[in-house]
Amino acid sequence: MSKLVPPHGGKGLAICLLEGDELATEKQKAVGLKKITISQRVKGDLIMIGIGGFSPLTGFMTKADWKRVCEEFLLADGTFWPVPVTLDVAGKEAVTVSEGDEIALFDPKNDETMATMKVTEKFKLTETDKKWECEKVFMGEGTPTKDEFWKVATEDHPGVRMVMDQEEFYFAGPVKVLSEGEYPTKYAGVYHRPAESRQIFEDNGWSDVAALQLRNPMHRSHEYLCKIAVEVCDGVYIHSLVGNLKPGDIPAEVRVKCIDTLVKNYFVAANVVQGGYPLDMRYAGPREGLLHATFRQNYGCSKMIIGRDHAGVGDFYGMFEAQTIFDKIPKPEQPGRALLCTPLKIDWTFYCSKCDGMASLRTCPHEKEDRILLSGTMLRKLLSEGGKIPDHFGRDEVLVILREYYKGLTEKVEIKTHRAATGT
Repeated sequence: MSKLVPPHGGKGLAICLLEGDELATEKQKAVGLKKITISQRVKGDLIMIGIGGFSPLTGFMTKADWKRVCEEFLLADGTFWPVPVTLDVAGKEAVTVSEGDEIALFDPKNDETMATMKVTEKFKLTETDKKWECEKVFMGEGTPTKDEFWKVATEDHPGVRMVMDQEEFYFAGPVKVLSEGEYPTKYAGVYHRPAESRQIFEDNGWSDVAALQLRNPMHRSHEYLCKIAVEVCDGVYIHSLVGNLKPGDIPAEVRVKCIDTLVKNYFVAANVVQGGYPLDMRYAGPREGLLHATFRQNYGCSKMIIGRDHAGVGDFYGMFEAQTIFDKIPKPEQPGRALLCTPLKIDWTFYCSKCDGMASLRTCPHEKEDRILLSGTMLRKLLSEGGKIPDHFGRDEVLVILREYYKGLTEKVEIKTHRAATGT
């Protein structure tokens, strides 16, 4: 009997990825189906559905699911879920498909059929619908009114742009996933299915596991957060996003190399596991923090480390809004339907010269001038501009890797700082 937290939804891991003879048969069948082109965001969601990362989802959401998730954090059946997982389809392709049809979902980037799908519902989302979704999912304490939000959102929020750029038609229905794309090969040894991470934790004898979400190189604050979690849990799962990021973010392969270096030199390796998952960032701040906890529960994690400005972008969210949202979500009473992965809430962390070490606002009594405020955004900005990295901002071994990466760039991307990066 597993001591790990059970998968979300109460039905075990919902795995839609086919293997063996079943896979060969479905691939052959897919050749004769109508081909529908999918975006890279949809591809990541599809793989997560396939490997059980999005359990209990077995396909893309209906309009009723979409509406209730946006409004109430619940699927239509009352199961907790924090963000829409939808399949948008271009009009010229959508008009050729009717409800009840089977289709093949095609990734044009890799010229590969990723899945087959039974279309159980075909619906539209107007521009007004999409704006409503953005206000529900992406609007935070940093822009408390709709007017303030829309004044900057279409230019400065990549998640809002992503939703507003989606097509008018949407398909809902169950999927049979045929491929995990490039991830198992490109990130061999790092990319995990939930069943694999669960087995690793079981083999380690862990039951209480904390997940650290990473989309930036691991700097001293991340290291400190991990070490706090190691002290109170059986182990930590350093779980990096290896899907698409926004321009200016550092590629996954560079971040993985940085984590390898840190774990080798500054951790007891037996207490840490590194993994990767294939989603694109939505930059949904508090809502994305909830999504991170939801799918980490499927990976076997009982706690989600939530620090300042988790999954944020710009100044759209309050510094600790991703912590407080956990106290406001619905908690369905039916077995399996509530979120069981709880937040490990940690205050703003930094290096303090007077404390002579890493500290937080809860432990350090000193002034702002005594602190080196650590931020992934600020680190990227300094590296991209050739600026001097302050002492104790990052480990020397990691900075060598990052400087080498930036030295090889032929095009520079402007990196904007914000409150979470500057401490203002």
